[in-house]
Amino acid sequence: MAGPREPDAGTRLDEWSPRLLKSRLYQRLLVDIIIGALGPGEQLDENALAKRYGGGLAGIREALARLALEGLVVRRARVGTSVAPLDLMGAREAFEARCLIEVHCAGLAATLASAAEIAAIRATLDSGEQAVTDNNVAALAAMDEAFHVAVAAASGNRALAKMVVTLHHQTARYWLYAMRGPTSEESYTALNEHRALAEAIAGRDAARARTEMLKVLGDFPAEMKRTLEGR
Repeated sequence: MAGPREPDAGTRLDEWSPRLLKSRLYQRLLVDIIIGALGPGEQLDENALAKRYGGGLAGIREALARLALEGLVVRRARVGTSVAPLDLMGAREAFEARCLIEVHCAGLAATLASAAEIAAIRATLDSGEQAVTDNNVAALAAMDEAFHVAVAAASGNRALAKMVVTLHHQTARYWLYAMRGPTSEESYTALNEHRALAEAIAGRDAARARTEMLKVLGDFPAEMKRTLEGR
């Protein structure tokens, strides 16, 4: 007898459904860590976080536990929880891994994505113009995260998709740290690169999708390289 059918990779990467409170709390904490609203080394008080984000302690603790597994917060007995410090060398290594994995995922998505998954990829960019106009860094960070997760999910490979999620979270805040916040022109350029990748996937052009993903990922910023070399 055949076993139970695995859930579709484009539907859920894990048990953290976006409808659940713990998932919404996690997402808000994640974005604030990425944009630096919760800074490296900052001590996190669970009661204060519950008041700040409007969730109960149980949801906050579950969200922090997931962030700890991803290396974004550090939890120590009798010391508490703090935002993980910046590890620029680790970020460079994670970025190199993203280049390998996400380029492959883009090619797979162009070949295997369903119509619904392509629509989901495009939908992540719907609010892009407004976010750039408003210089809403939190919205831009959330949009970028949702886009990369949607492309990875559309690859049809759950193992690769889970790696993309973790690697993206580990590197996103370092881009903002190095770039010191992108200009409007840089944000519009990035948005158009994301759109070009979405259209390559929709057009079933795997080679172009891989090329466009490389453009989206870019290169390790010169500012960050100088920071690494000066350490």
